[in-house]
Amino acid sequence: MQHNDFLLTKIIATLGPASSSLEVISKLIREGVRVFRINFSHGLFSEYEALLKTIRKAEKETGTYVAVMGDLSGPKIRVGKVIESGVMLEKGQEVSFVKKAVVAGEAGTEFVFSSTLPEFVDEVKARESILLDDGNVSLESIRTSGKGESKVLHCKVINGGLITSAKGINLPDTELSLPSMTEKDFRCAEFAVEKGFDYLALSFVRSGADVKILKDKLVELGARPEGEMLTSGSMGFSKSNEKLKKLIPIISKIEKPQALKNLKDIVEETDGVMVARGDLGVEMDLAEVAILQKRIISLCQEYGKPVIVATQMLQSMLESPVPTRAEVSDVANAIFDGADAVMLSGETAVGKYPVETVKMMNRVAAKTNNYIKANNLQTGETIRKSSLSNRTAAIANGVRTIVEDISPKFLVLWTKLGGSAVYLSRYRMPLPIIVFSNDENRLRQLSVLYGIKPRLMDTPKSGSDFIKKIDKLMLAEKWAEKGDAIVIVSGDPIDRVGVTNRIVIHYIGELVD
Repeated sequence: MQHNDFLLTKIIATLGPASSSLEVISKLIREGVRVFRINFSHGLFSEYEALLKTIRKAEKETGTYVAVMGDLSGPKIRVGKVIESGVMLEKGQEVSFVKKAVVAGEAGTEFVFSSTLPEFVDEVKARESILLDDGNVSLESIRTSGKGESKVLHCKVINGGLITSAKGINLPDTELSLPSMTEKDFRCAEFAVEKGFDYLALSFVRSGADVKILKDKLVELGARPEGEMLTSGSMGFSKSNEKLKKLIPIISKIEKPQALKNLKDIVEETDGVMVARGDLGVEMDLAEVAILQKRIISLCQEYGKPVIVATQMLQSMLESPVPTRAEVSDVANAIFDGADAVMLSGETAVGKYPVETVKMMNRVAAKTNNYIKANNLQTGETIRKSSLSNRTAAIANGVRTIVEDISPKFLVLWTKLGGSAVYLSRYRMPLPIIVFSNDENRLRQLSVLYGIKPRLMDTPKSGSDFIKKIDKLMLAEKWAEKGDAIVIVSGDPIDRVGVTNRIVIHYIGELVD
């Protein structure tokens, strides 16, 4: 058995200049990446398409299904043009933001800045914070002057530093009225549907209403059924709709203070969640980030929604082949908290050691999951009883009890739509769930979920035929030995779409009628 055959916690890698070649992407898959993130904040559509084609080539080369997630930029505000050397701000100094385009640092605009969202000048109130460059520089608004296009926002520097062009602007105290999706985001969503992306991540979500905007767009594009918002615990996979081009689930990124206020609303509305600790750590008290991470993951578990932990997980490996001890602990603690997946950003996009970083993350995940299994540390215990009201959810709950009683080597599932795989995954049972289906698109999408190993198979003739095939495969691949217990879950009859109603406890080598 290869060490990467059965990953429990999944690894997401962001692609960039350090990881855009077929050779590197193939190596990343072999070392454990199961989802690739394409960040729409950087690059052109032609470059995104080239990356997608390379991923699919690597997928065939490695024989491993991987998902592709497009990350929508959202209304990220950035500083406008600044002279090449930058502008140094000193504590106590007064600076200003204007609506018109200027070059900060030039004569007459030495400490006057423009931005990519001129309207923010109208919305910031006195004494509200303005954070620049990921919070490294902080300002406090003092007053405004002028009117209309000539309006100026005056600020005092609280913590100084060097400001250069395109540095990010965060407004943690300001309730901005700008929409959650920009015109570019809508174009990116259209591109993602056209090219067959597996997931879309929505940035700077503030409420469930923001998620609905993207849902409506996906309905319009034929990537979501009209009239069905699909917020159930199956990520919408349990719904069959032949008219769909391809169902694309939404991953909501939690990175704004407003999102924390509306967290339950967002979790109910979305298909999955990402704890985006970058902007979250800028806009919230940094000391609270670990607590917020646990709170978000706990609520996602309660509602049975997949959750990803992201940002700076192995940040030092941008430059170093070895991470810090604190970073290793951070990855392990995200897994202890119950994350489906852990994500790498700059480490694989622009870092010097993308393959080594994934290899390290995989080692940490494997050892952590082994510890969880050896010490019977169960997560997934907080799922609401009200979410068990349908047959598939109740079956998954029953399977969890069987696993606790007999400790099988594997769970094996036949599924057409994939909803039953989502329900089984959310209990975080520390053993592989081998999911068989004849739908390659759905197998790719299931790759992000905890414990799932997707595998292609033509529809079996019957339930008994499926068990025979599994028995033969387990022995041929040396995944199991005679006498090992496995639990098999399917529908009866097996080709009945959308119904999971059969659980079989099978011992490898046992005679099947």
